[in-house]
Amino acid sequence: MCDFGALWQDVLKIFPVLGGVNTFSQIPGTAEPVEETLYKNVRRHLQQLGSIETFAAILDLEIQSVIRNVLAPKFWKHFHGDSVPTDLQTCIKDQALVIEALPDKNKLFSQFIDAINELYLSFNSLMQVKPRLAHLIGTENSSALNSAKLLHEDSIKSYLRDSLLSQLPPAFSVVVGAFYWVHFKLYTKASHLALTTVDSEVFDELLCVGCNFDVEQCCCLRLTEMVNKTNMKLFEMNLIDRLTGSALTSLIKLKIKEHINDTCQGIFDRSHLKQLEKWLAEVIMTWLKSIFTEWQTKDNAKEAEAPASVQSFKVKLTYYMYETFAQSVIGQFFSIIIDYPDSIPAIDDLKICMEKIDMRVYLTESLRSSLEARILHPGVNTMDILTGYVAAIKAIRHLDQSGVILEMVTAPIKDYLRKRSDTVRRVVTGLTEEGPTDLSEELAKGESIKDGKDSGPDEFSNWENWEPDPFGIDANLMKYNSSKIMRSADIISMVVDIYGSKELFMTEYRNLMADRLLAHLDFNSEKEIRNLELLKIRFGESLLHSCEVMLKDVTDSKRINAHIHGDGNVNENQLFDISSLIISAQFWPSFNKESLQLPEEIENEFKKYTKAYEGYKGNRTLNWRTVTGRVNIVIEIGDRTLDMVVSPTLAVIIYHFQNKSEWAIEELSSITKVPASALRRRISFWQNHGLISESSPGVFTLLEKETEKSQFEEMSLAEADEEDLESAMASASDQREEELQVFWSYIVGMLTNLDSMPIDRIHQMLKLFASHSGGVEFTQDELKHFLQRKVREHKLLFSGGVYQLAK
Repeated sequence: MCDFGALWQDVLKIFPVLGGVNTFSQIPGTAEPVEETLYKNVRRHLQQLGSIETFAAILDLEIQSVIRNVLAPKFWKHFHGDSVPTDLQTCIKDQALVIEALPDKNKLFSQFIDAINELYLSFNSLMQVKPRLAHLIGTENSSALNSAKLLHEDSIKSYLRDSLLSQLPPAFSVVVGAFYWVHFKLYTKASHLALTTVDSEVFDELLCVGCNFDVEQCCCLRLTEMVNKTNMKLFEMNLIDRLTGSALTSLIKLKIKEHINDTCQGIFDRSHLKQLEKWLAEVIMTWLKSIFTEWQTKDNAKEAEAPASVQSFKVKLTYYMYETFAQSVIGQFFSIIIDYPDSIPAIDDLKICMEKIDMRVYLTESLRSSLEARILHPGVNTMDILTGYVAAIKAIRHLDQSGVILEMVTAPIKDYLRKRSDTVRRVVTGLTEEGPTDLSEELAKGESIKDGKDSGPDEFSNWENWEPDPFGIDANLMKYNSSKIMRSADIISMVVDIYGSKELFMTEYRNLMADRLLAHLDFNSEKEIRNLELLKIRFGESLLHSCEVMLKDVTDSKRINAHIHGDGNVNENQLFDISSLIISAQFWPSFNKESLQLPEEIENEFKKYTKAYEGYKGNRTLNWRTVTGRVNIVIEIGDRTLDMVVSPTLAVIIYHFQNKSEWAIEELSSITKVPASALRRRISFWQNHGLISESSPGVFTLLEKETEKSQFEEMSLAEADEEDLESAMASASDQREEELQVFWSYIVGMLTNLDSMPIDRIHQMLKLFASHSGGVEFTQDELKHFLQRKVREHKLLFSGGVYQLAK
């Protein structure tokens, strides 16, 4: 008869865990040795009862219960309460930010070590069960050995890991992050000191960068030893991957981001990728390997290497490093554009990153929003926007040869520039002005504008560097701009593409050239001829024939002036010298519609010049444009003498004041044929110079003394050379309307015969007339603008989408 009570006591001596939850919690970590007689006695009774397999199963269930109900709750009890501050628990999803914001990481560091030490003791007690159960079953009972789950490899470790993870509190990853944050700080202490230059006397007074204690009381070695022991225990319990992996990943990503911000932010003149890769391999990966191998003995460390998971993790970290660095560069890409070409190393780094990671969408959206915020608003002048546009073309083309990113990023800039009235004039100014500019440098390269359709035969001429069209791009973008065109287009052709018309740019260039020739008769002919020749290469000779005639007119005018001035008969009784610019009206731009009536004695001098010209040229005469030109005048008033160069209108105004010291604005307007509003603006020039004062509203008086002032005087803040800023030529839009005026008779005829017509039908018929007569070409939008002006003038009616003549 078996004494079950005595047998159970013997079983408890071998397996104390069967004593229940309360009993196990009091068991020390190191179990007492068991005599062999106890094993034999228990084995014999279990064999008699035939229940060794059942006993092993009961033992397995009891161990699972102890782990689930004792070990796991006891471990997590260390991290309940105020481990993580309440205000940080709301953003627990962003572990990296919470770890960085923790006020006392050292406290969590100690809590984690204490919890792992306690768990390790209990784990060791449970691990004693496996060899004792194997000894109890014996080697001769192979079937029982194979069926016992506890004897399977890592069974207890699996039970422990699963139970801990099933009860994982949300804030635990922050605690683990704080533990490894301290570890990383200890590990990188040496590299931090190597980068810091401090006097030895000051160094002794500083805190240790590893442990934050005084340098003399540094405990970094002791803390490092504690970390290594803790990592060893985690590794032995098979918890280091599943329990700490997420927090380690968040911490490493945080350190990568911090390092990139500290070492790469705002530095574009050198490459950073190789240094980052070296830092990742020598610091991050070495530190990560030390977590798995530093605690091993020297003999074992030579044989054992970091697990395969650590080796594969390097690939993910390298990817994250590239992604974070690329995001950092893209966030600063506007500054990179401004610094180009000094920022080429940063662009090359980004190009390498984009070969590994698809950042095209992120780059496009980020750069478009940055450009819109920085330059696409009324506070930025047009020339600065053009400068940014040209810089963006250069930088983005260096990054992406396909031109797709360039087209997508710069589309808003082109749309915005189209809406600015002075864009074309600023572009032409940039092409031809003095001094080095981006556009003038591009013009000096002397390459012709490429239309895309003519570049087909050369598509594969440089076949070794050929690249296919990128995938995943907007079909609407490629509908009008193939990548072949975007690759071949140069900077000037892309600037011209803002309006899509070379003719419009050449018209504006002709206007600017006319203004320069009229303002400076002693112009630099070599510079103008050089610009003209360069523009011919770019835009063709046919568009610039008028400009050649204009330059020839200036040269001929100098020769005619010299001949007339050399005629003794003309110089007799001459009040002043006249130097004329005789132009061929058909080749010059249209002048703005201003008039000026010259005083009789001045007009007589011009008649003398005209008569001399007629005598020299025979059957030709001159029609004078009196508002355009420059007049050298000397003003003597009181004790003052002023020597000035002014416009003819200003000269005529002050000329009338020498005969009469006071003029009403209406009276002066009628005698000079200048509108009163324009005349008042011109008179303000002489007010600024202290020669004329408004003595009463609408009445202006000559000031004999410089100190005389009037209470009605309205002093303008306009600069003295305001007149120089006004163009004598009609604007490009006004000239365009004059050209379209040719078709007005056709439009009237069509609407008279057909009563009413939509705009697209009118446009088609006018294009037919223009093609047969060799007239000007125009778009439907230009025709719509012209017809709407006729509607405002009550010459047409627009209703139901059709135009008809006003009755």
